[in-house]
Amino acid sequence: MGWSRQLKLAVSLSVLFLVMPFASNVVFAKDGTLIPMGQSIGIKMDLSGVYITNDVMISEENWLKAGDLIGQLDNVAVSSLHEYEKVSTSLRDKKEIVLHVIRDGEKSQVQADGEAMKRLLPFLKDRTEGTGTLTYVDPDKGTYGALGHQIIDSALKSPPSFRTGAIYLSEIDQIKKSVPGIPGYKISTIVDDDDFLGTIRVNGIYGIFGSWNSEYKKVLAEPLTIMHPAEVKEGLAEIYTTIKGTEVESFSIRIIEVEEDQFHFILTDPKLLEATGGILQGMSGSPVIQNGKFAGAVTHMFVDDPKKGAALFLEKMRSGEN
Repeated sequence: MGWSRQLKLAVSLSVLFLVMPFASNVVFAKDGTLIPMGQSIGIKMDLSGVYITNDVMISEENWLKAGDLIGQLDNVAVSSLHEYEKVSTSLRDKKEIVLHVIRDGEKSQVQADGEAMKRLLPFLKDRTEGTGTLTYVDPDKGTYGALGHQIIDSALKSPPSFRTGAIYLSEIDQIKKSVPGIPGYKISTIVDDDDFLGTIRVNGIYGIFGSWNSEYKKVLAEPLTIMHPAEVKEGLAEIYTTIKGTEVESFSIRIIEVEEDQFHFILTDPKLLEATGGILQGMSGSPVIQNGKFAGAVTHMFVDDPKKGAALFLEKMRSGEN
């Protein structure tokens, strides 16, 4: 990606005050424009099977490792936690059960007993969830982009293989402030679990992308011209994000360095700094605007200096949509 070496000290922000104008009518984007967002989102992804979250011993000689995918119990396929529980219950009286496991792309068989199957339950998952910020919507294509970086499942330590996924509007309840050495974070809840903003099609290195729910016109603002990377300059800019409720607000920043695929900035807005202490986990994807144009999206913070962050050029981010 061409990230700066300095970003080895940075963390991605997975789980920014002029009020953004919202449009109640349909908004159309012209060629070369996108709608900047900034809403906090909850992310839900149904995984492609049942995964192990921790190393677990299932016999004197056999271990299952974090990240292992359980495909079958004996000769019965399982693709969800519900199916696993149902099948394992039917096999509980067997002295020996064969687990068909995929580890690092390689298939293998591991023997276990009924008691081991019970011990496994707390260490299984078939869904991953997180938080972030919605970056843009393209109403003409009916697509969106968010986060600006890939989702890495904290238990699996890898990008999760998923079957389906969706993003939801979330509401910020509290803020845990950032301090040097300790990133802060947003504490949020999904507004309505039955009302999704969009579906997830891609979880790539430049963010998550998918189809926008056309019913959600009420959150759309006016489109802005996409800024070419060569136009981004050191100097004043602003960031859109949500730090209270569902309201998107604008905060001042200063771009301090422009690189090949990204740029660095510092937060300068006193109200934002008072509320957050710096950049927070969950702000990844927040749109960056300079001179009235859509420049990019926040992707990282510097742990030792939470007022400082990095952003991906919007053009680079959009290349991950396809």
